[in-house]
Amino acid sequence: MSQPMHIEYESLGDPAHPAIVLIMGLGMQLTGWPDDFCYGLVARGYRVLRFDNRDCGLSGRGPRGKRANLVLAMAAAALRLPVRTPYTLEDMAGDALGLMDRLGIERAHIVGVSMGGMIAQVLAARFPGRVLSLTSIMSSSGNRRVSRPSKQARKVLLSRPADPKDPESVIDYMVEMFGVIGSPAYPSSTEELRQRLGHSVRRAYEPAGTARQLLAVIASGDRRKLLRTIGAPTLVIHGACDPLVPPAAGRDTAAQIPGATLLVIEGMGHDLPAALLPRLVQVIADHCDRSAAAPRAPAGQARS
Repeated sequence: MSQPMHIEYESLGDPAHPAIVLIMGLGMQLTGWPDDFCYGLVARGYRVLRFDNRDCGLSGRGPRGKRANLVLAMAAAALRLPVRTPYTLEDMAGDALGLMDRLGIERAHIVGVSMGGMIAQVLAARFPGRVLSLTSIMSSSGNRRVSRPSKQARKVLLSRPADPKDPESVIDYMVEMFGVIGSPAYPSSTEELRQRLGHSVRRAYEPAGTARQLLAVIASGDRRKLLRTIGAPTLVIHGACDPLVPPAAGRDTAAQIPGATLLVIEGMGHDLPAALLPRLVQVIADHCDRSAAAPRAPAGQARS
C-alpha cells in the first residue's frame, strides 16, 4: 500500500443529506464532472463530493522516479506477469474512503466514470459496509477480450501534445482527443471544448501523473472475480458508441456483478455530453433513491 496523500475536493449541497461520491477517470480532474450534473444531483436531495484523484489536478503527486514505461507494462500484463507500479487502484479507492472518513461520512453512494468506475468497483467490493450503491459508467471489469479500444482511440490516447510545455498545444491535443472519443450523437463544438478543457489545463496539467494512473489500471488486471463479490445495488451505464471502452465492456461488467442493472445509451461515446446530463442525473438519482429504500443483499449474492 502507498502512503496517504492530500486529496483536493469540493462538497456541494447540504452536508446532512445522503452523500454521492464522484470518482473521475484517467487524467481527469474534479472539474470533469459538469456543474449541471453535480447540481442536478444536489437538487434531488443529495450531498455531492467530487475530488481530484491522486496524481491529478490539485491533489498530491505520486513518486517522481523514472518515467512510466507503458509499453513494457502492457506487454507484462499481456503475459500475465506482475506490473511494477507506485500505487494501485486499491490505493486510489483508499483515497476516496479516506475522504469519506475525513468528512465523517459513514456510507455513501459511489459513482465512477471510466478509470473512476474501476476504482468505484474496488471500493464497493473491498468495503461493502461503506457503500450504499454503485454506479459504474463507461468502465470495464478488466477483461481484456472485451475492452480493446478502436485503433483511432488507442492512437489518440497514446499520443502526446506537439509541445507539452505550451498550454495551447496541450488544449489542441485534448480537443482532438475528445473529438475522437466523444459522443457522435451529442457533439460538443470546438469552441465549447476549448473553453472547458482550457480551464482544466490552466488549473493543473500532469502528464506523468496520468501515466502513473494508467500503470495502476494496467496492474489491476482482470477484476471479474472481485466484481462477483459486490453486494451493493449496482447500475452500469455505457455508451453504445464508445470507441475507447467498447459497449461489450459495459455488458461484461454488468454480467459480473450480481443483480446489476445495465443501461446502454444510444449515441453516447466516452464523455458526459451536456445534452445527456438531465437523463444521467435522473437515472442515477433514481438508482440511489431505490438503493436507499431497498434491503441490502449480502456480498456475492444476487438481489431479487
